[in-house]
Amino acid sequence: YQRRVRGGWHSHFCRLLGLKMMRLFTPCTLSTTARLSQFSAQLSARSFCAKDIRFGSDARSSMLIGVDKLCDAVQVTLGPKGRNVVLEQTYGPPKITKDGVTVAKHISFKDKYQNLGAQLVKSVASKTNDVAGDGTTTATVLTRAMFHEGCKAVAAGMNPMDVKRGIDLGVRQIIENLSKMAKQITSKEEIRQVATISANSDTEIGNLIAEAMDKVGKDGVITVTEGKTLSTEIEVIEGMKFDQGFISPFMVTNAKTQKVEFDNPLILVTDAKISSVYPLMKILEYVASSQESLVIISDNLEGEALSTIILNKLRGQLKVAAVKAPGFGDNRKAILQDISSLTGADFISEELGMKLDATEPTQLGRAKKVTITKDDTIIMEGGGSRESVEERISLIKSALERTTSDYEKEKLQERMAKLVGGVAVVKVGGSSEIEVNEKKERITDALNATKAAVEEGIVPGGGTAYLYSSRNLHKQVKTANLAQDHGVKILQRALAIPTKTIVDNAGEEGELIVGKLRETTDEKIGYDAQHGEFVNMFERGIVDPMKVVRTAVVDAASVASLLTTAEAAVVELPKKDEPAPPMGGGMGGMGGMGGYDF
Repeated sequence: YQRRVRGGWHSHFCRLLGLKMMRLFTPCTLSTTARLSQFSAQLSARSFCAKDIRFGSDARSSMLIGVDKLCDAVQVTLGPKGRNVVLEQTYGPPKITKDGVTVAKHISFKDKYQNLGAQLVKSVASKTNDVAGDGTTTATVLTRAMFHEGCKAVAAGMNPMDVKRGIDLGVRQIIENLSKMAKQITSKEEIRQVATISANSDTEIGNLIAEAMDKVGKDGVITVTEGKTLSTEIEVIEGMKFDQGFISPFMVTNAKTQKVEFDNPLILVTDAKISSVYPLMKILEYVASSQESLVIISDNLEGEALSTIILNKLRGQLKVAAVKAPGFGDNRKAILQDISSLTGADFISEELGMKLDATEPTQLGRAKKVTITKDDTIIMEGGGSRESVEERISLIKSALERTTSDYEKEKLQERMAKLVGGVAVVKVGGSSEIEVNEKKERITDALNATKAAVEEGIVPGGGTAYLYSSRNLHKQVKTANLAQDHGVKILQRALAIPTKTIVDNAGEEGELIVGKLRETTDEKIGYDAQHGEFVNMFERGIVDPMKVVRTAVVDAASVASLLTTAEAAVVELPKKDEPAPPMGGGMGGMGGMGGYDF
């Protein structure tokens, strides 16, 4: 019985739970219920980690240390003379960057309380980056400034909830003031200025972004990829391009370039799988008699239909090429409808009650030129009406506003860009992988900032928009008590920190410059940290997107005010390494091996 318990279900149950097996020398005295109770007690002791709790100023000051450390690393990147940060990576070479959110994401601390503060500030940078695509360093600096002042206010005996309410009231007024200062972008030069400032005053990047947006329009898609040369280049893809090539190489019309090139072809768009030539007979007879070329875009073309088309193509009787429809599932049908709108073709689908064998030549679309390679297809200047294309674009924009999925947003933007004929690819060049990655991040930031500026306009840069919008804040906001009034003043003082940090990073005295700017009556005047002089910010091109400025202050105030109201912090205590339990049971003695003499 003892061997059965030790080697049977009891041993197996213990091993599954990771528990040390009890040795039952008197198994008859313990019931099964008693043994299970002992197992449960051991399991409960191992399942719950001990917690450590700190309260009041002790908790806030511990978190503030982590906030300070993270912000000190991030704020060195701010401004035209900001420095780089070198980040160790688990795999591959170190990373060099000036992107605030990238620096923040690489930082964590061994001390749990310091890490609490750092992770909360990191969430501010990440959210600002997700919404506006830029302004992450500014948001981080603002969060630290407000949390610092909030801790002092609470330590002085003020009610933290009223301090938070005061900050919230001030933020609403700041957004209203910023909206009055905003100026809409109307020219290519203003786009260049925004992109240049966001790229840390790199004029080359500013010119690239301005050129790309000028070619593809504000609804066009600009993607940033790694190039294969030393210089950064822009490739603009005109027309609608999708990632599906010809079905058979026998369809090629230009043997030298291995491409199908048709001028002014007819275009058939359907979601049907075509395996028989019969449904296509009417269309093929029309194409053969009129000596026109035809492009078939369908779910698939195979079997008898494919062999018949290739045979007649090789005999010179037909000029036909077939392409598989791009995308998958519902997205595929949506893209086919886009192609139909662009080319003026009817979308032939059984779901719409239309049969392929009943298709008339008048239901086919047109395009000025179609070029097909083994990998992709480009449709140039489709024959569809402008009204049809505009209607399709408006439907996509409505879908963009409704969706919350990043993947769906990306696909919808791609579809819209293909309809307007605007896709630009910025190929980032450099002499090393580290240089290319650093430049790629700055171009991505500049691109996001430019898109944000096109959406909501621009305000004076260099932090001056915050300074001027908060100049009379204490007079504009009505508060209920002293603590709320102090919350407004906390926000007002914090909004001077971005300008001070930019000037400090340029090697000048930040407090002095902030003081002079507060005395200025002209709200267009600011400090050019690159050249060390006071200038008209709009004329010099030192501007920030309104969306970036607004998002940074809203996100920073939200997290900083919540940190200020924290009265307790709970973290897990580090786990102690326990020795591994010894192997239970063991193999019984093996009988003597008689008959062998050693």
